[in-house]
Amino acid sequence: MTVTDRIALDPFGSDIPAESARLRALGPVVPVELPGGIPAWAPTGYDVLKELILDPQVSKDPGQHWRLWPEIGEHPSWGWVLGWIGVVNMLSAYGPDHTRLRKLVAPSFTHRRTEAMRPRVTAIAGELLDALARAGADGSVVDLRAGLAQPLPMRMICELFGVPDEMRDDTGALIAAIMDTSDPTPEHAAFVQERIGTVLGGLIAYKVEQPGDDMTTELIRVRDEDGDRLSDEELLYTLLLVIGAGFETTVNLIGNAVVALLTDPAQLAAVRTGKTGWDAVIDETLRVHPSIASLPLRFAVSDLKVGDVTIPAGDAIITTYAAAGVDPAHYGPDAAVFDAGRGADDHLAFGVGVHRCIGAPLARAEALAALPALFERFPELRLAVGEDELRQVPSFIAFGWQEIPVRLEA
Repeated sequence: MTVTDRIALDPFGSDIPAESARLRALGPVVPVELPGGIPAWAPTGYDVLKELILDPQVSKDPGQHWRLWPEIGEHPSWGWVLGWIGVVNMLSAYGPDHTRLRKLVAPSFTHRRTEAMRPRVTAIAGELLDALARAGADGSVVDLRAGLAQPLPMRMICELFGVPDEMRDDTGALIAAIMDTSDPTPEHAAFVQERIGTVLGGLIAYKVEQPGDDMTTELIRVRDEDGDRLSDEELLYTLLLVIGAGFETTVNLIGNAVVALLTDPAQLAAVRTGKTGWDAVIDETLRVHPSIASLPLRFAVSDLKVGDVTIPAGDAIITTYAAAGVDPAHYGPDAAVFDAGRGADDHLAFGVGVHRCIGAPLARAEALAALPALFERFPELRLAVGEDELRQVPSFIAFGWQEIPVRLEA
């Protein structure tokens, strides 16, 4: 196939597993078209994706290495991607800049800090489960995403970064808008850019006036006292990245794990009897149903040879975690089957090497607090709709459910 035969990715992410299989059948790396018509390359297997992530000849800086960056203003329908690459943070930095920005944020997610937060995670999970129990006490259907999977990581990341209660809803709505790739219009892109400045700019102004023991205050201090390490723009967009990634991905991790278990009685039974541990459930969820399916964008610094295909220097690449996680060449012919007993903890869902997600320990801690407590509290928990009635969030980036309707009791 040639680059003129690009496969248009579904902007709604309606059936990510089927789309991944379709691409894999076409080769190890496939020319695709992102929402709005952005051309890119999609790796379709585990080994290829890992190699590209670790390759120093693959950059995340569009200004330096994307051939089409100078003309992005000529394509109004490409504006949605600016929330991902038209920013200055770890997600769009290359080389020394990536190292510098990562070091500024890393203290927020150390093992010691994560361990110190565990009691608070457990307490919030308990509060949310109590509220769910009250809401579903009469047999009513409750939404597990809205009642547990979303508010737990949201409250934790807001506490960590000092986001006041009155700003939480706006913060959540902003991240949802960035994740939504179903509307690649100039109006949606402009709305997202305006809300970034309003919501996160408002948070910065609030913390300047009312500093606290939180990471937003600490990043402001770094900007003000050591300006060569963090600019105003980097501060704004670093907050966008760490707050967004710090809760949205965990929302889907918790939700996807719940759905996977509720639709597979044998797997759930293995967990309940202790045959399968919760860490294994989390890893298998991340492998088969990664919170991020495909992440834009990386760029070829030089020509890259992948099998018989050459990705030209300056071309864009997406990181296809969903496809890599179910690659039969790496995980066997049943790779697409959810089986927590396989112990596949080498998944790439949290990234790898210097690009591994620094918030991974916190995400795991939150899932380990929520999932066992949920299934212990509600042993008769079940979906209130058929699996085929669940609706994927409108995104080719995020991999999760809009709602998870459940009944808590028989």
